[in-house]
Amino acid sequence: MNQEKKKLLIIEDDLGLQKQLRWSLDAYEVIVAGDRESAMAQVRRHEPAVITMDLGLPPDPDGSSEGLAILQQVLSMAPDTKLIVLSGNQDRQNALKAIAMGAYDFHQKPCDPEMLNLVIQRAFFLHALQQENRRMLQNQAASPMAGVITRDPAMLKVCRNIEKVGPSSASVMLLGDSGTGKEVLARALHQLSPRQDKRFMAINCAAIPENLLESELFGYEKGAFTGAVKQNLGKIELANEGTFFLDEVGDLPMALQAKLLRFLQERVFERIGGHKEIPVDVRIVCATHQNLKELASTGRFREDLYYRLSEIVINIPPLADRAGDAALLAHHFKNKFNAKEGRPGLNFSQDALALIESHRWPGNVREMENCIKRAVIMADGLQITVEDLGLSANNIAEEPINLRQIREDAEYKAVVKALAHVDGNIAKAAELLGISRPTLYDLMNRHSIK
Repeated sequence: MNQEKKKLLIIEDDLGLQKQLRWSLDAYEVIVAGDRESAMAQVRRHEPAVITMDLGLPPDPDGSSEGLAILQQVLSMAPDTKLIVLSGNQDRQNALKAIAMGAYDFHQKPCDPEMLNLVIQRAFFLHALQQENRRMLQNQAASPMAGVITRDPAMLKVCRNIEKVGPSSASVMLLGDSGTGKEVLARALHQLSPRQDKRFMAINCAAIPENLLESELFGYEKGAFTGAVKQNLGKIELANEGTFFLDEVGDLPMALQAKLLRFLQERVFERIGGHKEIPVDVRIVCATHQNLKELASTGRFREDLYYRLSEIVINIPPLADRAGDAALLAHHFKNKFNAKEGRPGLNFSQDALALIESHRWPGNVREMENCIKRAVIMADGLQITVEDLGLSANNIAEEPINLRQIREDAEYKAVVKALAHVDGNIAKAAELLGISRPTLYDLMNRHSIK
């Protein structure tokens, strides 16, 4: 039966209290240690998810140095471990110090067995949730869509379209504001295609001066111009049999638009200064934040090139239009940068989350990532505050006036917002909404929220 029980390590030097805790916590496989050396040996051997610990241990039973040292060692070895400090009234300051160092919670002596059991139960639940989240992220990392995190129906439709189009050879145009993740989706198209083992080459047409862009795209022969001391292959040629991504294609100069159109029609090109036609088999994916149809109508973009590039057009919604995704992404980036910066246990204050959800995010996901990274680095204590975010709230978009639509939209947004707010925890989301879990599951099914 012991093998079916969850392992709980109790670090306590008082033999009487050891027995009491063993008796009151018999739902777990209890492992006991009385000092730092034996405690660390048990941690290495059993890797317990939850530990209860006294701070006053030999050789400093009246102080907290040994307990805090164990806390630091355990969290450096296994950061997800939930440590619950058992402290007396006189140890309250040390218990708070332990919380600041990363302990999960503290419980006052003498222990209330029922309350302690509840704290431990919640600690095990949170640990299991984090492990499941890690497994999901690992599985997601192996997926071509690994960089896309969303619950928004419009964005989920974009992902489904990418998965449909990926295996084809069609040219794809990705339309979306700056920072919406166009290159992430372009790479997903490549990974989903039969060309995934070949090269993915990208070029930003807006970032390269016009006089250098042609040589970057098509390459040049030795002696083609002053300084051309050797032959140089262009990005299109280097992407042969793979995928070539033209970012900000709307900024492509008219002269180069004509040369690119000829390449797309004939699938051959000549290097600058060359006279030999070079065939290239490459899939073209392009992206822009501009309205190419409007540019074509005003003569600033070739209409025939537009139709060549836009065999499949995918519109990417801005973050402001993606219901619930702001909080969802904020949690994701917070977890990511917590791990990178060594700040386990750092969370958002309620005011900070509310501001994240109301902000319009003109820079989209890229702005969000930079904002959360800065906030994680700058935050004092265990909470990211409004001041750490450095944001200002903007006006909210106008709502529809149809009563049924308002009701359905509000219901959907409330559920998605609640789930994002608590990082997907169903029980907490139901509590936040003031409904039962079965009712929440019914609402999720009705609105196709997974």
